[in-house]
Amino acid sequence: MGNPNRDDEVQSNKSFQFSIWKRLFPFAKPYKKLLLLIVITNILISIVDVSLPLFQRYAVDNFIEKGTLDGLPVFIAAYLAVIILQVLSFVFYTLSAMKTEMRMGRDLKRACFVHLQILSFSYYNTTPVGYILARVMSDTNKIAAITAWDLIDILWALSYVSFAFLSMAMLDLRLALMVMVIVPVIAVLTTYFQKRILFWNRKVRSINSRITGAFNEGIMGAKTSKTLVIEDKNTHEFSELTEEMRNASVRAAGLNALYIPLVMLASSAATAIVLARGGNLVLEHGILIGTLSAFTTYAVSIFEPIQQMARVLANIIAVQPNIERVMGLLDQKPNIVDTPEVIEKYGDSFHPKTENWEPIKGDIEFDDVSFRYPDGEEEVLSHFSLKIPAGTNVAIVGETGAGKSTLVNLACRFFEPTGGRILIDGKDYRERSQLWLHSRLGYVLQNPHLFSGTVMDNIRYGRLDANDEEVKQAAKAVSADTVVEHLENGYDSDVGEGGDKLSTGEKQLISFARAVLADPAIFVLDEATSSIDTQTEQLIQNATMHLLEGRTSFLIAHRLSTIRQADLILVVKDGKIVEQGKHEELLRKGGYYHDLYSKQFQEEEMSSKLNS
Repeated sequence: MGNPNRDDEVQSNKSFQFSIWKRLFPFAKPYKKLLLLIVITNILISIVDVSLPLFQRYAVDNFIEKGTLDGLPVFIAAYLAVIILQVLSFVFYTLSAMKTEMRMGRDLKRACFVHLQILSFSYYNTTPVGYILARVMSDTNKIAAITAWDLIDILWALSYVSFAFLSMAMLDLRLALMVMVIVPVIAVLTTYFQKRILFWNRKVRSINSRITGAFNEGIMGAKTSKTLVIEDKNTHEFSELTEEMRNASVRAAGLNALYIPLVMLASSAATAIVLARGGNLVLEHGILIGTLSAFTTYAVSIFEPIQQMARVLANIIAVQPNIERVMGLLDQKPNIVDTPEVIEKYGDSFHPKTENWEPIKGDIEFDDVSFRYPDGEEEVLSHFSLKIPAGTNVAIVGETGAGKSTLVNLACRFFEPTGGRILIDGKDYRERSQLWLHSRLGYVLQNPHLFSGTVMDNIRYGRLDANDEEVKQAAKAVSADTVVEHLENGYDSDVGEGGDKLSTGEKQLISFARAVLADPAIFVLDEATSSIDTQTEQLIQNATMHLLEGRTSFLIAHRLSTIRQADLILVVKDGKIVEQGKHEELLRKGGYYHDLYSKQFQEEEMSSKLNS
């Protein structure tokens, strides 16, 4: 298991890196008009925010001090115009930022999803599903949000501080410099505390994730815990986690409790300086009381954007690993790719040129094939040669983990040989597109996956243009109609997420019907009847005898009694093919297959006696 704190450590140790953010330019470019509108409206908002104390100054000096209302209508009209401009700017800013966030998030998710469709099987073999989901969902959301909102917030903060200082300098440079003396103090305080507060908040989130995991594990494994009598151990470990959480939370809260009063103290000091020095200047008639009023407002408000800049910069640094992970996914190269020449003729997964696809008869030849898994060091196959004529029924047997699926994965081009070549109908399959071959495969897995939707929808995935009657005929051919009969809404019954409303055997039957509907040239049954009861298995075998006629088929078998009629049996041990031949021939040899068959026959006979 990976270190649960790894991502947090990365975030804690990195500073801003422009090269990482530059990777987002292609996703932001389509929305440059929206981003420009966000920038303009933010600058307008900051200008309005800076102008409001000037209105306050004018009102004090011209209405309150002079005790007259002359010019008040014009003042009110100007003030309302500025407020309307502020409201409109904020509305357009909010709408533009929301559109940018949603659209960038959508584009990032779409890019990840499309890229995942072309990655090879080996990527999914070595990458946890949770990692992929986090990249596609959580990381893309964070990136889109910070691009649309936080980056622009820095622009507002910088604009406000700059315009506010210019306004103060124009009103009275002496007071302006006094206020700005406090700014470096606030900046140092914010930098110091925000870094530490961010570190402890991340630690709290990390520990919280571990607590959630432990809590979930405790509930899911409650029965096991009770049978092993480890409640005390679980409680002790959970208590340690919660104590660690408490300490980290107290540390984060303590830093916040210290930081906020210090900032308020600095802000109050700036206000006190303005009032003290400005009051003297008012008495000496150096400035008007309205100017002092405006300065006081600036002194109180100028420190908020400085704090905001620190918070946003911390968030920007924190989201950099999210960008790296998403771009790392998009940078992943599939291990199996079609050549430009093949794509030019046959198309790719998203733009197939089916008019150029040759029909598949099903002749398969392994020509001096060697193979090593991408993450492996030893060869699984070494200089293996075998000719499989079209229509041959090939069974592959061996103990669990022996490597039975390797041959099939190579034949289906889910992996490619590291040496030698594999010919389909006499031609190296790398000279044709992956989709050309995969579209003519019928694959039934030991643990089939169903998509959310109805039974009808799931079977129709085998051939999307099939009508309802063809779907029902495919179901009937493999006895899947017996499953449908027991469902409340028949073929329109919802199977649930991943088919969780059906048993494994029922899912397998529907998966089998889906493969039959595809009318494949090459059939693969990967222990496809291992989760089906013996009676249903017999029904399927009888129904599929004629379906496999004329088709090249691979049967990865668990029950050896089911493959006695196979044209060729390949016996796999420790990743190597140790025997091959027909059922009777292999039994007469008295070798490894004979031992496997005899052992399983005895186990089945014993199981039958126990059941009876």
